[in-house]
Amino acid sequence: MVSQSLPQAGAFGEHAQSAPWLERAHEWVVTVDHKRIGLMYITYSLLMLVVGGVEATLMRIQLAVPDAHFVSPQVFNVLFTMHGTTMIFFVTMPILFGFANYLVPLMIGARDMAFPRLNAFSFWMMAFGGLLLYFSFVGGSGLYGAGSAPDVGWWAYAPLTAKAFSRGHSTDYWTLALLVSGIGSIGTAINLVATILCMRCRGMTLGKMPLLPWLNLVMAGMVLAGISPLTAAQLMLCIDRYLGGHFFDTQAGGSAVIWMHFFWIFGHPEVYILVIPAFAFASEIIPVFSRKAIFGYPIMVAASVAIAFISFSVWAHHMFAVGMPSYGNAFFVLTSMLVGVPTGIKIFNWLGTMWGGKIIFATPMLFCIGFVFQFLIGGLTGIMVAAAPFDWQLTDSYFVVAHFHYIIVGAILFTIFAAFYYWYPKITGRMMSETLGKWHFWLFLIGFHLTFDFMHIPGILGMPRRIYTYLPGRGWGIWNMIVTIGVFFQIVAVAIFVVNLIRSYYRGEPASNDPWDAWTLEWSASSPPPAYNFAVLPEVKSRRPLWDLKHPEDPDWKYE
Repeated sequence: MVSQSLPQAGAFGEHAQSAPWLERAHEWVVTVDHKRIGLMYITYSLLMLVVGGVEATLMRIQLAVPDAHFVSPQVFNVLFTMHGTTMIFFVTMPILFGFANYLVPLMIGARDMAFPRLNAFSFWMMAFGGLLLYFSFVGGSGLYGAGSAPDVGWWAYAPLTAKAFSRGHSTDYWTLALLVSGIGSIGTAINLVATILCMRCRGMTLGKMPLLPWLNLVMAGMVLAGISPLTAAQLMLCIDRYLGGHFFDTQAGGSAVIWMHFFWIFGHPEVYILVIPAFAFASEIIPVFSRKAIFGYPIMVAASVAIAFISFSVWAHHMFAVGMPSYGNAFFVLTSMLVGVPTGIKIFNWLGTMWGGKIIFATPMLFCIGFVFQFLIGGLTGIMVAAAPFDWQLTDSYFVVAHFHYIIVGAILFTIFAAFYYWYPKITGRMMSETLGKWHFWLFLIGFHLTFDFMHIPGILGMPRRIYTYLPGRGWGIWNMIVTIGVFFQIVAVAIFVVNLIRSYYRGEPASNDPWDAWTLEWSASSPPPAYNFAVLPEVKSRRPLWDLKHPEDPDWKYE
């Protein structure tokens, strides 16, 4: 059973509101409270989302019509390098770490993360990495009026990063920023593994643990395995540039293709590092708004672990066009098809949960339904480009860009929005506006499909990715205009979301401890939770402990 915690002043409590602003700021800077660190991750990510969104908008304006000159080719290279790096490393990863920081201790009945000081150190390392990346705009004279901003793509293929082709310090800023933020990511991953394995409350075996901690445990293990090759590649690149190494210098016996192997053995598991926490959000939200327990809990866990293992054997499907041997291509085709099996199982889990349920179409559920549909489409186009002959035709085209964004935006960002609407009452003690939430959902859904559905078409027609402009008469102009119009729908939707966040914090309807009638432990704490989370550490008997508390005559554990 669950012991209810006493209402106390939490992150937004009375003491914080009465203290001078400088003292309050100092409390946040030096905090080791997992909830405050989680909120700092989330806030930092939202600020970076605005920056990355501006960069994407400028690129889409440039590509809206043929032969445009809105920005120069050199500035365009900076924009797509910074956009990709920002959105992967300083938006999506930190915001998922932020939710994990905030929710995992609450959901497993713990008072904090296993290593609070390491937790704070990890956040500041990640934050410093992002600041270092953007300091490049003012950190040197540069060649194009953009300081020393990186311009070699977020994948930084050799030999573009060699001293001969990347003079100045632009590549160095990119390399050092990712090295620093990678240290923070590894620290957070170690903390999550230790917390989940060692600090669960009494009665919470791994088989009774909610899916969000389970999937974040899988994600953390993947971070520990995936960041290492990227870090090794960054160090080799620094040695090449400054110590006379030749790891990636083909003229001196090195190999540019080796960089691709090192990068993508991180880069493709990274997609699953990002999407598995998104699966966790959907797996917690869909059951609550379907009024049913998750369908196939053991299979859901097993499928997540299977994805983690298989994802480290698919990286070279990004490299079908580089001339690998036929048996190499065949192996990566097979593994890329194989990873779709446990992924498809998850879709059936979510559909099975909704099937026959009493679905409540609140804003979090709407975003999760959109996620399931879009993730299915993104997965199907992923299977298409996993076939080597098909990929040879469409590699490095806008078809691949559309597929990638179907996962990053259509799956991950949709579930992140769902998580905001679902857990915002717990974090702030206020409900978000359902009216504004539905405006946000429908406008973003329309904008997403205008942008990324129609982006597939110029890719099929031969439009390469990473181009600055294109000539008239190619048949790409109308599709690029539609894609750009969709971006502005998304901008309006995100603006509504930001207004909703701010307005609800000050004027939102007060939230009870459990406004959604949910059944995981975080909803037994006050809203917002106290600094210590639980006055008495809880004890659980099932996967739905609050169900046991609210329905003692019909406890959930009777049916396990």
